[in-house]
Amino acid sequence: MNIDRIHEMESRLERTESAVAALNAQLQRLEDMRGTVTALFNYYGSEAWYADRESPLPAGTKAGVLSEDQPYDAITDLRDAAFRMLTLGTDILKNWI
Repeated sequence: MNIDRIHEMESRLERTESAVAALNAQLQRLEDMRGTVTALFNYYGSEAWYADRESPLPAGTKAGVLSEDQPYDAITDLRDAAFRMLTLGTDILKNWI
């Protein structure tokens, strides 16, 4: 019996469980936001979006959604994260377990 190895593997198990639980929580959060994300992406570049860009805004109104870069960056960041999930998921299934 190697008690040091057991302690090390127990630590690895705890870190793995914690990371997987955190990942599942974030994936659930993203799944729960599907309607929100879809509505935002459908709004960006739509006739309503263009009309809202033409309208004057009250002072102090946050309107990053009316910029071209911020919504586009959110779309591409989600796309990049999706590709990363696919790549990592495939690697896990093929090579880790």
